[in-house]
Amino acid sequence: MTRSSVLPVAPTRGRLRPLGLDEVRITGGFWARRRQVNATATLDHCRDWMERVGWIGNFRAAAQGRIHRDRRGREFADSDVYKLLEAMAWEAGDRTGTALDAQIAALTETIAPAQEPDGYLNTAFGRPGQQPRYSDLEWGHELYCYGHLIQAGVAQTRARGEGELAKIARRAADHVCAAFGPGGIERVCGHPEIETALVELARATGEQRYLDQAALFVDRRGHGTLADPEFGRAYYQDDLPVRQATVLRGHAVRALYLAAGAVDVAVETGDDELLAAVVRQWETTVARRTYLTGGMGSHHRDESFGDDFVLPPDRAYSETCAGVASVMLSWRLLLATGEPRFADLAERTLFNVVATSPSDDGRAFFYANTLHRRRRGTVPPVDTDSPRAESSLRAPWFAVSCCPTNVARTLALLPAYLATADDHGIQLHQYADAEITSSGIALRVRTDYPSDGSVTVRVDQSPSDHPWTLSLRVPAWTEGATARLADPDGVRRAVAPGTATITRLFRPGDEIRLELPMAPRWIVPDPRIDAVRGTLAVQRGPLVYCAESVDLPDGQDTKTHTDTGTDTGTGTGTGTGTDTDTDTDVDVDVDVVRVDPSVEPQDGPDGTVVVPGELAAVQGESPAASWPYQPLDQSPEATAEPTGIVLVPYHSWANRGPSTMRVWLPTTTQPPTEQRPPSPQP
Repeated sequence: MTRSSVLPVAPTRGRLRPLGLDEVRITGGFWARRRQVNATATLDHCRDWMERVGWIGNFRAAAQGRIHRDRRGREFADSDVYKLLEAMAWEAGDRTGTALDAQIAALTETIAPAQEPDGYLNTAFGRPGQQPRYSDLEWGHELYCYGHLIQAGVAQTRARGEGELAKIARRAADHVCAAFGPGGIERVCGHPEIETALVELARATGEQRYLDQAALFVDRRGHGTLADPEFGRAYYQDDLPVRQATVLRGHAVRALYLAAGAVDVAVETGDDELLAAVVRQWETTVARRTYLTGGMGSHHRDESFGDDFVLPPDRAYSETCAGVASVMLSWRLLLATGEPRFADLAERTLFNVVATSPSDDGRAFFYANTLHRRRRGTVPPVDTDSPRAESSLRAPWFAVSCCPTNVARTLALLPAYLATADDHGIQLHQYADAEITSSGIALRVRTDYPSDGSVTVRVDQSPSDHPWTLSLRVPAWTEGATARLADPDGVRRAVAPGTATITRLFRPGDEIRLELPMAPRWIVPDPRIDAVRGTLAVQRGPLVYCAESVDLPDGQDTKTHTDTGTDTGTGTGTGTGTDTDTDTDVDVDVDVVRVDPSVEPQDGPDGTVVVPGELAAVQGESPAASWPYQPLDQSPEATAEPTGIVLVPYHSWANRGPSTMRVWLPTTTQPPTEQRPPSPQP
C-alpha cells in the first residue's frame, strides 16, 4: 500500500500503517466543531498572547543583543512558540493557500536571526549576561525546546515541503548530535521530548544519526547523570534505566514523553525488549495510576504520578499536557502492536481530558483537570496570565502556558488518529464523521458519536479484483454491540469488545453498520482507591459524567442564614420573629448529592444523564460540630429530599460560570462491593 506524506508519526515498521491528514478528513460532529474553533480562534489566541507576554519578542531581543535584560517568561517559553508553529503547520496541511502559510513564514523570520552559526538556538542561555549553554540540564529545558522546534520543522516538511522552519530545525538537530553524541556531553535533559522528535526527523530525512542520537538519549536515562532534585531522581526518570522500570513515575508529562520516545526508538531499531518494557509500564500505570477520565498525575506539588491507587479526585492534577502525552504514547503503541486497548485509552483521554481543557470558544483553558471541585472560586482575569491550575474556571493564559499550545497541535493533527491500514485493509480506531481515502479504497463514515452509538461506514470506492478487510474497534466499555452489512442478505451479529472484522469483495455502495449500546451505567471504583471508596460514577459511552452545582435544584444549599424582622404574608397575616431559611442566593454545593445505586441511570435531555438520589443536608449544629467525626448513634440528624440529579458530560463542566463539581458521587446506601472481572483493556 502507498504511504501518505502528511503524517505526524511515520514509523517505518510496525503492525499498522498510519493514515495521514491527506487521507483522513473529519467532516462533522463532536471533533469537527472543536477543530473548527481551534483553527479559527485558538491559534490566533495563542499567537496574540505570546506577543503580549513577550515570548515571541524574546527571539527579536536575542537577535538584537538585548535578551539579557529584556527576556520574558520561563526558561521553556521558546517551546510554546514552536508548538504553535507545529499546530499551524498541521492545520495548513488540511488546506491550500491559507493565511497560515504567511503567519508561519512571519514567525520563522522572527526566529531565524536568533539561531547561532553552529545551530544553537535558545533565548534563555548562552549569550552575554546569561548562564552558559547546557549549564542547567536539570531545569533549563534546552533540549526540550529543541524537541518541539524539530517537531514543528517535521510538520512543515510533511505538510508543505521543506521550508525555512524545517531548515532551522535541522540545523538545531545537527548541533545536538555534535554536542551530545559520542565523545560529547554524556548527559540528558531534565525534561524528555528531544527523543521522539529526533526519531521523527530521522524518519522524515532518512538520516541515521538522528535515530542514533535518540537511542543514545534513551539509554542514558536512569543512570544518575542529573543532579538529585528535592523530588528525587524519579521526578525526571533518572532513577532507573528505561528497560528496568515497571511503571511510569515522577513528573507525568516527562514520563509519558520519554515512554513515547522509547517506543519510537524501539520500533525503528527493532528492539523488542525496549518495546516490551514500555508496554509493561503502560499496563501497570493504567491499572493502578490512572483516573477514570484517563487523566494521569495526582500530585500538585511536583505534577507527578502518585503511588499505586493514590488517586484522590479533589487533588487530581491530571494536567492537560499529560493527557496529550498519554494519547501520543497510546497511538505509538497501537501502531506498533495493533492492539485495540491502546485506542481505548486514547479515546477515553481525548474525550475526557483533551476535550475538557478548552472552553467552547477556544480562548480559555484548564491547565489541571480535577475530578472534584469544592469551591466555586472566581472568574480568572481576561487581561493577565493566571497561576497554573489555580482557577475554578478556564483561564485565557497562564504564566506556564504549555497546555493551550499542546491542545492546539493535538486538535490540528487529530484526523491522523482515526484510522490505519495494513496489507489486509483499513482499520477504524476512533469514530467521527469522516472521509477516508487510501490505496484505492474510499470510505465515508457517518455517526453522531459519542452522543449516539450508531456508526455507518459506506464504501464509495473499492478494488474490484480482490477482497479486503474492514476492521472496527469495539470499545472495551461496550456490552451488546452488533455489526452487520447493510444489504438484503446482511446478518446482524454480536461483536465483543476488541475488533470486529468484515472481509469480502466490497462493492461501491456497501454499508457496514456498527451499533454500540450507549446506555449510561454506574461505575464502581477499585476498593484499593481509598479516596473514592463508597462512591459511584456514571459513564455513557466513552464520556464520563459529573454533577455540577448549577444543575441542582435551588433552595437546597447546606449553608443557612438567620433573618430577624417582620414577615408579611399573603395568606395568614403578619408577624415578627426569627426565621432560619435555606440560602438561595447560590446554587447547591455538589457535596450534598447522594445517589441511589439500586436504580440504573437514565438518559436525560440535551446529552445529560439523570440519576436517582437525594440532596442530604445537616440541619442545625450539634455540640460536637467542632469535630467532624462522631459515633454513629450521636451523629446530627440528617434530612434528605428524593430527587432526580442531572449529570453533564465532564468535558463540558464550568462552561456556565463558577460552580462546584464532582465525578465520584456518594450513595444513599452502601454501593455494591462485588465488581465485574477486571478487563485487560482500559
